[in-house]
Amino acid sequence: MEISIIIPTLNEAENIDRLVRHLVSHGGQQLLEVIVVDGGSTDNTLNLAARAGAEVLISPKRGRSAQMNYGASRARGNLLYFVHADTLPPAHFAADIRESLELDYPLGCFRFRFDSRRPLLRLNSWFTRFDLLWCRGGDQSLYIQRDLFRELDGFSDEHIIMEEYDLIVRARRDHAFRIIPREILVSARKYESNSYLRVQIANFIAFNMYRLGFPQKRIYNTYRRMLDYR
Repeated sequence: MEISIIIPTLNEAENIDRLVRHLVSHGGQQLLEVIVVDGGSTDNTLNLAARAGAEVLISPKRGRSAQMNYGASRARGNLLYFVHADTLPPAHFAADIRESLELDYPLGCFRFRFDSRRPLLRLNSWFTRFDLLWCRGGDQSLYIQRDLFRELDGFSDEHIIMEEYDLIVRARRDHAFRIIPREILVSARKYESNSYLRVQIANFIAFNMYRLGFPQKRIYNTYRRMLDYR
């Protein structure tokens, strides 16, 4: 197993150095490369990522789905691992993924916990152990065998939100999916900028709009209007 880690970024100078150094430090011999695919950052994201040991690419198209697809097209590993910039996978992530592959799970994710001790956020984290689509999300990271990713034609180019949900749904029609029983650390910054209730309502509305087949642009605009992003 050779792992190519792909990180989509846009103005992530606050997080990218710590993440790349963590991945390089703990990836071991199975880590082939860390690829940061940027969507037009105006801060110091690119310099920090390169200095920490990542290969830096500029995506020809902005948006997480497009950026991750571009990173995958340039990746050399036979296992793709998609990680958000404001997360921190467990130190033994490579061994955990290898174990899942040996158990015949060609794709999967981790549970998560927030970098906050707020009781309601701890409750959110607890629910990520359950195999329900509502409990999934890109923050949990996603590993997938490269051949399967290609078979699925990657992330949908039409998706500008909830792209991981779409890929998981399509993959699970014919392939086993595993939730690795370890936790990835996720930033609680969305909850720091908005109330807990506001984020939950926004998530609920966006998820159900996706489930009911609303246009991507409408889901995206609705979600962004409901939440204050920093």
